[in-house]
Amino acid sequence: MINIAINGCNGKMGLVLTNMIKESEGIKVISGIDRNPGKSNREYPIYKEIWDIKEKIDAIIDFSHYSNLNNLLDYGTKNNIPLVIATSGFIQKDEKLIEEASKKIPILYSKNMSLGINILVELAKNISNILGENFDIEIIEKHHNTKVDAPSGTACMIADGINKSFNNTKNYVFGRKGHKQLRTKNEIGIHSIRGGTMSGEHTVLFSGLDEIIEIKHTAITKNIFALGAIKGAKFVINKKNGLYSMLDIFNFIESN
Repeated sequence: MINIAINGCNGKMGLVLTNMIKESEGIKVISGIDRNPGKSNREYPIYKEIWDIKEKIDAIIDFSHYSNLNNLLDYGTKNNIPLVIATSGFIQKDEKLIEEASKKIPILYSKNMSLGINILVELAKNISNILGENFDIEIIEKHHNTKVDAPSGTACMIADGINKSFNNTKNYVFGRKGHKQLRTKNEIGIHSIRGGTMSGEHTVLFSGLDEIIEIKHTAITKNIFALGAIKGAKFVINKKNGLYSMLDIFNFIESN
């Protein structure tokens, strides 16, 4: 049995993850961390600070807030606890800290825990390699009206994946308000839409002369992110120190 602590257990994803783990074999939540520990009743203890955890845990799944990163990494490295980091909103400096910590413990980090999104990123990279500079690339992301960060971490993840196909020579243009010039060939447009209760939709458009290629991923519910995190936890506890992505678990899934 894998004993898990959920960082951010009283948030929306924390609740979804708790319920999904109840239905999963070989894994159990035995403690949680949340800045509002009394907000919800759970069948496991909830602590305000990660350092207050009393239970012996095998891994931490983090669906909290980017401001909690330092405490999470410190606790993980000092207690030799593998981490699954599914929180969004990190900047480059934060990702460097994750990379440094992964030299001491195994960390699976992804801006999106959906297996489908990670496949979309690979497809977009492959399409970009084939089409080259002949098509303009635009990314459109849609989320619920309570999402704070824009563009989404997933949209940036897709853009970064595509940009690698062009040796990182593309510039990102976020919307075009105030841009009184023609679209340039060396840009990737990224656009954000917020409204209602959309769990998340990401579309990549490749627009060429008289034809358009469109690939899209739609999250029907948040369950897909919890499922990815569970698979990630089962994967990462068996690994040596290092930084892993969702793509690394595909062979793991096939063999289990």
